[in-house]
Amino acid sequence: MALPAWLTPRKRSATARSVLAGEAAAEAARKQEQELAEAEAAARAAAEGAEEAEFPVAGDVRAAAFFDLDNTVMQGAALFHFGRGLYKRKFFRKRELTRFAWQQAYFRLAGSENADHMQDARESALSIVKGHRVSELMAIGEEIYDEYMAGRIWPGTRALAQAHLDAGQKVWLVTAAPVETATIIARRLGLTGALGTVAESVGGVYTGRLVGEPLHGPAKAEAVRALAAAEGLDLDRCAAYSDSANDIPMLSLVGYPYAINPDSRLRAHAREMGWRLRDYRRGRKAAKVGIPAAAGVGALAGGAVAAAAVQRRRR
Repeated sequence: MALPAWLTPRKRSATARSVLAGEAAAEAARKQEQELAEAEAAARAAAEGAEEAEFPVAGDVRAAAFFDLDNTVMQGAALFHFGRGLYKRKFFRKRELTRFAWQQAYFRLAGSENADHMQDARESALSIVKGHRVSELMAIGEEIYDEYMAGRIWPGTRALAQAHLDAGQKVWLVTAAPVETATIIARRLGLTGALGTVAESVGGVYTGRLVGEPLHGPAKAEAVRALAAAEGLDLDRCAAYSDSANDIPMLSLVGYPYAINPDSRLRAHAREMGWRLRDYRRGRKAAKVGIPAAAGVGALAGGAVAAAAVQRRRR
């Protein structure tokens, strides 16, 4: 008995282009599924972050929160992202960009700060901005935030900061990044303000020198102590968050220290001291503020990536 025509096997007539189109569509579908899963993971991380901040007491004006920036609030180092933006605007040559890229790659892989790399990055940045107006760099910094930083905010940490804000508490960034960059990020996130490294300027023009030293390690603790005194805060009722063992002095000042995405030294210290730990790095690709619920916005871009992936496999 003959099979119906629609059950009869047909000869493969697909062209190479149609095969590629089919494979790319399948790849894009898989990518969208992955993005949806990652978006859900980010939402769960944000919810966990909010649950973790149960201690803020509404209306406690003598309590506040202090957040390190690099790898705590944002993936990677603000200074390196800033350098990428300046290179795009031809502030320096490709050789300097290569050094910035290497430092950023090291930072992301190691998940912790390296004193030599950070010092080199600071010196590079100071030499680059020397002679430029502060107002010019502030305007550019706004653009760079949108280009390189906004998509790297950890949603879990952002939820922690928001819990403090919702309780009526002030929230500051405390970072070795330039104070101008830190202020832009704090304002974009709706935080109270920022403490950061101050570069000297005369007549609104950068001199290429620092005022004092970078706000790093013990200097952060001193900045928090001074701000708390000026604001009338009770540090025992305050919270601090960081990823780095370099910030143990700052974390040790407050009654509620948190290790966020901690490096190995801070993780060990936090466990020994009974501090709370949160790690949002398991959802690295989804760690963005404002991921579309259906992940549909990236569908066209996802298709292009999928096609490129298929092309690479076919070579």
